[in-house]
Amino acid sequence: MKKPIIFVVDDDPQVIRAIERDLRQNYRKDYRILSAESGKVALTALKKLRLKNDTVAMLISDQRMPVMSGVDFLNSAKKYYPDAKYVLLTAYSDIDAAIKAINDVQLDYYLMKPWDPPDEHLFPILNELLYDWQASYRPEFEGIKIVGYQWSPRSHTIKDFLAGNLIPYLWFDVETSGRARELLEIASIEYKDLPAVFFDNGEFIANPDNLAIAEKIGLKAHASEIMYDVLIVGAGPAGLAAAVYGASEGLSTLMIEKMAPGGQAGTTTRIENYLGFPSGLSGSELSRRAITQSTRLGAEFLSPVEVMSINVKDKYKTVTLSDGSSINALSVIISTGVDYRRLNAKGIDKFTDAGIYYGAAVTEAHACKGNDVYIIGGGNSAGQAAMHLSKFAKNVYVLIRKDSLTSSMSHYLIEQINNTENITVLGRTEVVEAMGEGRLDEIVVKNSTTNETKTLKAQSLFIFIGTRPHTDWIKSDIVKNDKGYIETGRDLHKYDDFKVLWKLDRQPYLLESSSPGIFAAGDVRSGSMNRVASAVGEGSMAIKFVHDYLSHH
Repeated sequence: MKKPIIFVVDDDPQVIRAIERDLRQNYRKDYRILSAESGKVALTALKKLRLKNDTVAMLISDQRMPVMSGVDFLNSAKKYYPDAKYVLLTAYSDIDAAIKAINDVQLDYYLMKPWDPPDEHLFPILNELLYDWQASYRPEFEGIKIVGYQWSPRSHTIKDFLAGNLIPYLWFDVETSGRARELLEIASIEYKDLPAVFFDNGEFIANPDNLAIAEKIGLKAHASEIMYDVLIVGAGPAGLAAAVYGASEGLSTLMIEKMAPGGQAGTTTRIENYLGFPSGLSGSELSRRAITQSTRLGAEFLSPVEVMSINVKDKYKTVTLSDGSSINALSVIISTGVDYRRLNAKGIDKFTDAGIYYGAAVTEAHACKGNDVYIIGGGNSAGQAAMHLSKFAKNVYVLIRKDSLTSSMSHYLIEQINNTENITVLGRTEVVEAMGEGRLDEIVVKNSTTNETKTLKAQSLFIFIGTRPHTDWIKSDIVKNDKGYIETGRDLHKYDDFKVLWKLDRQPYLLESSSPGIFAAGDVRSGSMNRVASAVGEGSMAIKFVHDYLSHH
């Protein structure tokens, strides 16, 4: 944690040197000592310190300075550090001004110059003031701050991106937060340019895209090599496992993710059936451990970078990225996973990321505090979201098409939901319309048995209604089933196209696609089990088949 600051302002260089010397002698262990030669310079410095989230414990200013007096400076400094202690340095002739300042700027003390000896005339006074300041001081959050509108889709995207990449941040709604308005004023950012992201070094960006944020937080968007043994597309559990095993077994390994590590599992608040974690763990914690492990072993990780296509020439695979650049690899593992299917109902698209969210229960949970929220879906993801949101929301309503959760949700989750007082399951119920002005305000639900409809107040609606694979970007000769999942191994023989595409004497390996050397692992693969553990297993297995492929080509 950064030390609080004692800031001194005086236009006399000798006085500055003298008081800095004395302050450092007594306070350097617990405080930083900064100084300025004028009120104007000091205010500019305070503005920068405020943006960097530095804390000023005390301001000591000389009264007689040109352009701006000490009282005027301290009065202006209140804008940036209203809770600091304010001390005025005065000559005997300035006592009247100092006394007046006690009322005008809530001056804490005025010191007569000279203060020798400091042990008698300086330190006892400052010690008492600093002790009083420490008693009420609460350190501010040190990290990234986001200022925006709660119901802005772009604000949600930035929050989701940072949360998915395991970057702590503090959210300020400009409509309710005084700190948000203060940051905007200091940085001279207009409301129309929101959202804005403030970094702990004092820098800020108005309305940034994810790539601009990624560069600031140290994520890597460009590969260091032009050729890799294995290139992994997607950093869900399967991709992360492949990166760990590929790097640990000496393969030059590159993993590319367009949003954040963990995939759909990364947004899961609690995985309770993963081997070796009797108390469960969150998807974000699993992702954090896996990223740390894979990069420690030597895997390279690019994010947020989107793969647009894979082209094959001879034994080389060329991956083209969204910025037009390309990377070569001897083999590719596609582990792009799945996303939630979109709900086809009136008004849903209009309020997506403005009250209606696909997943995102972790990101938006705090915004649901004290409100009624609705969840559509009866699978494990919906159940985990309901349990997490129940800690914040007044009531959580789970809407399902069937009579009960028995056929679609794990037993342990059903038991937890049944034992949580503020969660209610509404069977035979579906959302037919979403309404609001600029954000979700109401939903219309229908009972599929009686066809009765009713309108409900709803600030937040979370959708978990099945999945679809991330394979729209794949245009090369890779066979997919009618739902878009990649076919692999012996299942390829069902397709006439396979007989035309496959030109090798051997049969495709278990996780190999119709294009030799391109593998699929995890939920994106047809026939996968849609479980975190099985995805990790497939990612690990894929590296074994990569070894087999590379040794024969």
